[in-house]
Amino acid sequence: MELWDIYDIHRQKTGEIMERGAEFKEDAYTCVMHVCIFNSEGKMLIQQRQPFKTTWPGLWDLSIGGHIEAGETSEESAERELFEELGIKRDFLNERPHFTINFVHGFDDYFFLLEDIDLDELTLQETEVKAVKWAGREEIKKMIDDGSFIPYFKSLIDFMFESVNGRGAHVNEPDRFVK
Repeated sequence: MELWDIYDIHRQKTGEIMERGAEFKEDAYTCVMHVCIFNSEGKMLIQQRQPFKTTWPGLWDLSIGGHIEAGETSEESAERELFEELGIKRDFLNERPHFTINFVHGFDDYFFLLEDIDLDELTLQETEVKAVKWAGREEIKKMIDDGSFIPYFKSLIDFMFESVNGRGAHVNEPDRFVK
C-alpha cells in the first residue's frame, strides 16, 4: 500500500495521509518528482513504461518519476525512485529541484542529472520499466506527436533541454549538477 502526505495549496503538510488510488479531497494536494538524466551529447535518457501499467501503459516517458511517499522529502524520493527504476545510486541530499510545476492535484519537482550512463549497466525495474534509450529534443517531440510518448507540453520538453545547463530564467546562469 502506497501512502502519500497531503499538502495545502502552499505546499505545507496538513498532517493527513492518503492512500494511492483514493479520491482527492477538495484542497488536498500531493507531491511527485521526476529526475531527467542528460548526457554530454545533449540527449535525455527516456524510459518506456511497461504495457501493464494502469497509467500511460507502453508509452515512453522522462528518465524516472513517481509520487513522494509519506514521510519522504522530494530529494529522498528522487534517490529511491532512481535506484528502484534504473538501479542508479545518487545522493540528492544537498540538491533542490531544478524547477517545480503545479498541477491539478499537487506539485511536480524536476531534478536534472548530467551524466554519461552506460545503458547496458542499468538494472531496470521489471514492474515499471520495459526499455530505456537516449533521445534528443526533436525525437521526443516527434514521439509526442505520434502518440508513443506521454503527451507533455512540447514547450516543457524545450524548456528542459534549454535550461539543462543552468538555473533560473536567464541564459548563462550556471549551476552544478548531481554527480
